[in-house]
Amino acid sequence: MNDQALREPTLLILTAIADAPRHGYAIAQEVEKISEGRTKMRTGTLYGALERLLEQELIAVHEEEVVDGRRRRSYALAPRGRETLAAEAARLARTAQEATRRLGLGGAGASFGASFRVSVGVGGAVVGS
Repeated sequence: MNDQALREPTLLILTAIADAPRHGYAIAQEVEKISEGRTKMRTGTLYGALERLLEQELIAVHEEEVVDGRRRRSYALAPRGRETLAAEAARLARTAQEATRRLGLGGAGASFGASFRVSVGVGGAVVGS
């Protein structure tokens, strides 16, 4: 696993398939939803990223079928991708907690770090407690 922070497109793609396998168009829709419309992935960019993530063994082809003469793949997190995403979620949570502390914000933000836990087990990541 790499100790560097994930680039935002990679983080968004891994997050988009963390709960269920998805095909390319559905991944693009999820990325836009997760990013609250900030990130819209063009087809070439998305499929280039998916190929790179396949090569890095962060994702895997879940299913492949031919629909109307075209190959359609769905993608799922590979075990390495699940570990990578869980580590990045924990890193981001720590950073957000520190930013909240330094800003002197109270309320829900102050307890964010205390209630947010990420653990990685054999069965995958469990987020929240």
